[in-house]
Amino acid sequence: MGYNLKVKFMVEVKLVDLTKRFGKVVAVDHINLTIHDGEFLVFLGPSGCGKTTTLRCIAGLEIPEEGHVYFGEEDVTFLPPRERNISMVFQSYAVWPHMTVFDNIAFPLKIKKYPEKDIKKRVEWAANLLRISELLDRYPHQLSGGQRQRVAVARAIVVEPRVLLMDEPLSNLDALLRVLMRSELKKLQKRIKVTTIYVTHDQVEAMTMADRVAVMNEGRLMQVGTPEEIYNKPGILFVAGFIGSPRMNFFEATFTGEALDAGDFKVNILHEYRAMLEKYEGKTLTVGIRPEHVYIPERSPTGVPQQELEGVVDFVEPLGSDTIIHVKIGNKLLLAKIPGTVKVDYGSRIKILVDLTHLHVFEKETTKAIF
Repeated sequence: MGYNLKVKFMVEVKLVDLTKRFGKVVAVDHINLTIHDGEFLVFLGPSGCGKTTTLRCIAGLEIPEEGHVYFGEEDVTFLPPRERNISMVFQSYAVWPHMTVFDNIAFPLKIKKYPEKDIKKRVEWAANLLRISELLDRYPHQLSGGQRQRVAVARAIVVEPRVLLMDEPLSNLDALLRVLMRSELKKLQKRIKVTTIYVTHDQVEAMTMADRVAVMNEGRLMQVGTPEEIYNKPGILFVAGFIGSPRMNFFEATFTGEALDAGDFKVNILHEYRAMLEKYEGKTLTVGIRPEHVYIPERSPTGVPQQELEGVVDFVEPLGSDTIIHVKIGNKLLLAKIPGTVKVDYGSRIKILVDLTHLHVFEKETTKAIF
């Protein structure tokens, strides 16, 4: 189309001690975070954790009681949204029903009084990127949900925003379309290189799309890192439990100097980890292990240090390619993810193997990760 987004619009976004209250409720609690030029950052967390309020502070739709929002070196904390050069995509699409697709995409350009010739070039460029060029003469009621969402995204990028903000933009789409749109949005962001901040409660969206994930809970930032870091090295118990499906197994155990004694069973600690636990000898700790790191003997990886445990199959969840088995060991319950081709009977006795290289241990009081 002969039109390209200008790289000059890339910008670093910095949040410094950002705090927002609604009455006595602290919705955003002293958040410090830098979102890099051209980065795709996802705020992830349960409903009510403050992620949307943080996004609205960045957009200028909410004014914080404390702290600052910077775009590059510019303090935009008290600037109105129209002066921040941002674009937002909402959960509800928010396309105008009485306008054609072309006019919907062109609307913000017309508000800014761009020349008609420039408007046409920009709309065609955005429509081409979102693969909706053939829909420009249609009205929203003639479009599918996925097509309307593409129109909303095209309208957001056509103004060359410094920052693109997205608030759960895929949550109204069906499961198959969400998968398709995740990859499309990620590829689009990489192509136009705009700094993008995305809000979701869906961990699959966060893990598949983000350059970095910022996990929030109760208004606070719990951990920031790449999807791999968040998954493999959760820094706090909340993050360990929130990321992963099915969720991580947790049990309390006392460190004896060589093993973690959970009462109903013991789990050995590899020699290289024992030094980290020396000061916790005799103390109760929280231990985690993901279901995908609990094996059955015939499907366990070779050359990996493992701990054998024995229990009773308490429940079986066949999921097609995988099966989740609930194994009861005394009063403790451990979930294991095994291949769907393996048949396991409810009530049968079974041996499972815990991968000792993938244990996660947390302080009981602070819930911070030891390793």
